[in-house]
Formats: sequence, structure tokens, C-alpha cells
Amino acid sequence: MKEKDMKTGTLLKRFLPYYKKYTKIMVMDLFCASLTTICEMALPLILRYITNQGIKDLSLLTVRTIIGIGALYFGLRIIDGMASFYMAYTGHVMGAAIETDMREEAFGHLQKLSDNYFNNTKVGQIMSRITSDLFDVTEFAHHCPEEFFIAFLKTVVSFIILSRINLPLTLIIFLLIPVMAISCTYFNIQVKKAFKHQRNHIGELNARIEDSLLGNKVVRAFANEKIEIEKFNKDNREFLEIKRKTYKYMAAFQNTIRMFDGLMYVVVIVAGGIFMIKGIIEPGDLVAYTLYVTTLLATIRRIIEFAEQFQRGMTGIERFMELMDANVDIFDEEGAKPLSDVKGSISFLNVSFEYPDDHNPVLANIDLDIRPGEKVALVGPSGGGKTTLCNLIPRFYDPTEGEILIDGQDIRDVTLDSLRSTVGVVQQDVYLFSGTVFENIEYGRPGASKEDVMEAARMAGAHEFITGLKDGYETYVGERGVKLSGGQKQRISIARVFLKNPPVLILDEATSALDNESEHLVSQSLDRLAVGRTTLTIAHRLSTIQNADRILVLSESNIVEEGNHEELLQKRGMYYQLYTSANETEEDAGNQK
Repeated sequence: MKEKDMKTGTLLKRFLPYYKKYTKIMVMDLFCASLTTICEMALPLILRYITNQGIKDLSLLTVRTIIGIGALYFGLRIIDGMASFYMAYTGHVMGAAIETDMREEAFGHLQKLSDNYFNNTKVGQIMSRITSDLFDVTEFAHHCPEEFFIAFLKTVVSFIILSRINLPLTLIIFLLIPVMAISCTYFNIQVKKAFKHQRNHIGELNARIEDSLLGNKVVRAFANEKIEIEKFNKDNREFLEIKRKTYKYMAAFQNTIRMFDGLMYVVVIVAGGIFMIKGIIEPGDLVAYTLYVTTLLATIRRIIEFAEQFQRGMTGIERFMELMDANVDIFDEEGAKPLSDVKGSISFLNVSFEYPDDHNPVLANIDLDIRPGEKVALVGPSGGGKTTLCNLIPRFYDPTEGEILIDGQDIRDVTLDSLRSTVGVVQQDVYLFSGTVFENIEYGRPGASKEDVMEAARMAGAHEFITGLKDGYETYVGERGVKLSGGQKQRISIARVFLKNPPVLILDEATSALDNESEHLVSQSLDRLAVGRTTLTIAHRLSTIQNADRILVLSESNIVEEGNHEELLQKRGMYYQLYTSANETEEDAGNQK
């Protein structure tokens, strides 16, 4: 995934639409923020009044007056408490809801991306972008408008009140604020860069952990635990160094704020004291002035402390936007119609293909017609384009040139959902989801009845072994189906396709990784599955495709031979060489036994 630095303004502009659903909550949240600000700003005015009245004429301050002022302030604190509760609860829920919306949008976008994206992006990085990166968005979405709104209110109100008390002193204080902002800008930029680097490395760390855990059997088989630990420790220590650098800039950032904080207090103490000695400012006014400056500095300090959260949120949003900017290569064209009543004819018209990342040609000028219900086998050396040719049919990729037709319709003119519902794929590397046997078979047709699932299992030759499991169809298969054998997993995947009942079937070396007994059982299941369907079989063992209606030999990006088993043997070409070589290998293996 190509990374790019996005400007803060651009990110905020793209993030703002996520507030649209929650406009009423946001307005109420900001209203409550204004109430808390008013309540907080009232205290210095109350103290100013009491102090000045006490110095002028203490008799003017009666018990009744003090109790009344106390009751007024207590009422303000009740309002403040209710407003703060709304902000802390409903505001945070709004932030979490926005995070949820973004995660759902990201996951939906991932479902639209082509194989090319996943071939070039680590799963750990993707996981990081849609989980941990969005955690900080919850706080950001809630606090960002709230904190800046409160800061704006307090700054404006403080400036107005302080100017009325003493304008020259107020101007001196407020002139220091832009100087402080400029001084902090450099460190703020560095903190943002450091946070992004930190997030990127978290993704790499996740990818390292995932790779090691998924390959734990290989690690143990080669006794390479120490190597994996060393790799992990190296990445983990690098992450520590990145965080060390991040904290260095954060410390410099915060220290700069504290220095200006102290400078402002020095100005208030020295200049305010001199003004009071000269009678320019009254003692009560100086007390109120000091309290308002304290409030102003607390506001600035709060914004500064929020800056870390702000940068975390912006980093999370930036990495989210990078994911959302990944191009959707395969999509429904405008006016695409559902593919219905499929007979199963397939045509390749001058089809060429190259992967977009390396531009190496895989298929060149393929012309091919497959009749409805025909059994076609694809053979040839590795890298000849067999799997790629089959992947073009359900539009896992789109051809670089040419057209592919099903029943005379260009597959780019039909909806993806209807096209992929038409094509069933059984792969060598079976993927079972973490769940029960029933759930994995039902995945072929969500919502199917138990009777239909069991019938599909019978057709796939899986019912007998499934009922022999401890919990039958409710047996938990483990992550990726680790609790089942290769043959059992393959038959469950075949049952899944039986349940789907597609008119077009692709068998991608579905038996090549199985032992002889499992291969025999799975082959029987596949034979039943292929009945009445247009079938393309990618064959590793040539003995499994001798009864195919037609065999295509692919090499160097094109079809070099075509015919049935007997015809191709008579030609004594590449198929003959592949078949002879395979037989010699099997004989050598038999002799060794």
C-alpha cells in the first residue's frame, strides 16, 4: 500500500461528513460545553465582586448577600454537572459510533478490493488500520470539536473581561500566545510524523506476529523458535526506539508550553503588581485577572495536552483514508444486469493479462470456446497461466485486453454478485472459517436448511465422517479447520459448492495435496459434483483428467496444445512429455517403496 502524507486540513475535510448522522448530538454537546464554560468563568467575577466590595465597604457584604451568591454559584455547579455528564457519556458514545461507522465502511471497502491489493498488502497492516488505528478516533471525534469550541469560548470571554479590567496588560498577555504557538509548531509536526511512524511499525509488528503464529508448525519442525524470537525482539526493540523518539518530541513540546506558561505568570505578577501600586488596577480586579489568566493558561495547557490525542486521532484517520483510497479495480459497471438462467458456455476472445504491479505477461491472445456442460482440463508447467485463466472467469482479476463471455454475455456487463453465484471454486488450499462444520457448509448458501446441508454433505461423501465426529455437524473445526484432516476439509469444501449448486465449476488442483486414499474419496466427490456442469479442472496429476472432454496445455502465456487424452499422446508434444515424465516419477516412487 503506497503511503502519502496528507495535510491536516485535507484530513479534517474528509472526516467531517462522518458527523452528519450525529448533528443533533454534536449541537447538544457543544451547547453543554458552552454551559460548562459559563459556569467556570463565573467564579472569578464572583470573587472580584466580593473582594472589591470588601475593600471599599465591608458593611455592604451582608450574610444574605453572601448566601445568595453561594446559592447562585451552587446552581451553576449543578448545571455544570449535568452538562458535563452529557458530554462525558453521550459525547463518547457518539465518538464510538463514528468509529463503528468508519470500521464498517473500511471492512465493506476491503470486500470490494481485488486479489492484487491483498497480494501486495500485509494482513497485519490491514488489521491495524481497521482496529487499533481507529481506537483513537473515538476520543478524537468526541473531544476535537468540544475542546476547540471550549478553548475558543474561554479565549474570547477571557479577552473581553480582561480588556475591561486592564487593556495594556491584556494585550501583553495575548501577544505572547501567537509566539508560543509558532514556537510549538515545529515540535507539533515532529510529533505527528513520529505517531505515524509508530502506527506503521505497529502494523509491521502485527504482521510479524501473525506470520510467526500461523506458521508455528513450520517453525517448530525446523527448530527455529530462537530465530523467530530474535526477529520479534528486533522489531519490538525498534518499536521502543520509535516511541523513545516520539516521547522526546512530546517532552520538548510540553516543556515549551510550560516555559511560556511561567512567562505569562511573571508578566501578571510584575506588571499587575506595578499597576496596583500605581492605582491603575484594584486588588479585586488583580485577583480576578490572575484567576482568568489561570483559566486561560489551563485552557491552553488543555489544548496542548489534547495535541497528543489530536495527533493520534489524525494519524488514525490518515491511515484509514489511505486504506479507503485503495482503488477498487473490480466493480459493477454502470447498467450491469444480473446473470440468470445460465447454461454454462464460456468464451475467451483475444484475452491477454498481466499483473498490474509487475506488468509481466501471464496470458497472451487467448481464444477459447467451452460448450455448456463440457469437462475441460488445464495442464502445463508452473507459471503457464492455468490458475490465472480460471481466476478471470469470476472476475478475481479483469483481463488487460479482450473479453470473456458467459452464455454470450460479457462478464463485465453483469453484476459481480450474480456472476460469482454462477461460478463454484474448489481449491487445493481449502479455507474453513472458525466455526462448526454446519456453518462452513452452509456458507455455500446462507440460510439453507439443515436437510439441504446434510444432503450436500452426502453428495460430497462427507456425511459419514461428519456424523462420526464428537458433535456431528456442530463440531468446532478450529481456526482454518486445523482439527480436521486434509481430505475431510476438502470434502467439506466440496459440500459447500454442492450446496451453492453453480452451473460453472472450477477445480484448482483440488486433490494434489492429498494422500492416495483421501484423493480417491475426494475424486469421487468431485466426479459427482461435475455432473451436468461446465467444469474447468487444473490438474497436477494427469491421471485424474484422462476422461476430460478436452485437455488444454498452457505454456508461455498461451494454449500450445488442445485435444483429448489419446489425441494429445499421439501428437507426442508437451502433453506427451508431461505424461511420460509423471509416469516415470510414479514408477520410481513405487520402486523405492
